[in-house]
Amino acid sequence: MISNPKDSVTFSGIQVNLINTELLEAGDKIYDIKDNTDKVRVTVEAPRNVINQLRSSDIVAEADVSRLTEVNTIAISCRVLNEDVEISSVTCSPELMSLNVEEKAKKWVNVRHNTVGEVAEGYMVAGVSSEQTRVEVLGPQSVVEKISYVGLEIDVTGATENVSGNVDVRFYNVEGQMLDDSRITKNVDSIHMEVRVLATKEVPFELNYTGTPAEGYLATGEIICDRPTVMIAGSAATLADITKVTIPERELDITDKDEDYEKTIDIRKYLDNNVILADSGFNGRITVRVAIEEEAGRTLVIPEANITLTNLPAGYDAALTEGQGAIRLRISGLGANVSAVDQNAIGGTVDIGKWMQSRNMASVANGAYDIPVDFTITDHVNIEGEVTVKVNIVRIEEDEE
Repeated sequence: MISNPKDSVTFSGIQVNLINTELLEAGDKIYDIKDNTDKVRVTVEAPRNVINQLRSSDIVAEADVSRLTEVNTIAISCRVLNEDVEISSVTCSPELMSLNVEEKAKKWVNVRHNTVGEVAEGYMVAGVSSEQTRVEVLGPQSVVEKISYVGLEIDVTGATENVSGNVDVRFYNVEGQMLDDSRITKNVDSIHMEVRVLATKEVPFELNYTGTPAEGYLATGEIICDRPTVMIAGSAATLADITKVTIPERELDITDKDEDYEKTIDIRKYLDNNVILADSGFNGRITVRVAIEEEAGRTLVIPEANITLTNLPAGYDAALTEGQGAIRLRISGLGANVSAVDQNAIGGTVDIGKWMQSRNMASVANGAYDIPVDFTITDHVNIEGEVTVKVNIVRIEEDEE
């Protein structure tokens, strides 16, 4: 004892080996170690010459699952590997390992996709997909039952083309909070994700109608759409050649209509190939109305002074018959157009040569004739019937020499 006295040494951070864990697995249990109780401090008492030779690698600490208590603790045993050396005592602290032991749970969890950041101006995210749509998870029941979905996130900041990459698997609860997955075993750690990025463009509709309204009614020419433009998406090259979305005339047939005609049209079937709607909130249906109104009529009183005689053959003289007064002209059309006509500004032309030609007349006898009047009037109104005036035509006598 004098030459080789007893001494002690303490080793910290000795790893406790858990043995017979297959007993838990056989019972469909899963465990993890609480409060870092798998690390202990081991104190060895022995003669000094033994102490001086000891290293931490000479120390073994074990916890046997077969000795698991009802409160999920296991006594830790410590020993020195070399059984031939003289050891007085080996003690460890803590003396117990604590476990969390739960029922094992397994389930498949659906994948949700999310993009982070904004693509470049004039572009949009048109779709997100991944190689897998579900992930299998295994772990303690209390943890597994909290998992609502697998979230995949990928950054698309400034993107002008498709984005792809392998994305780490993350678990979220029903409130969207990310969960600690350290106790979870999953069948994959990452999933390949694809983001489709397309250019966008706003274009107008080209709308036309076909057919003729019911008798006594006219189309005003006005086509009203509940949205004048639509945002479309496609490759930049495809959109470069698109300036409008043309809706065929057959979609708006106003034949025999006697009131405004309204129709809902699905424009998606008229989009070019490889073009989609860019607004996810728009279902592709537009409501279009063709304005139709009752035909309006008006009788104009044209002053006789506004009538001009033209194209009189040589050797004749002609003049309007006196006393026939103002000329009445009946017009019809859209109410606004009919009302806008200024009767005092309308001129009429009596083409005598044209009238004679239509009757194959090479000459005309002296007398009064009813000859049609051609009126200069806007194309937006119609003249009802033919208007004639009485014209006195006389042959000019040549003077005898």
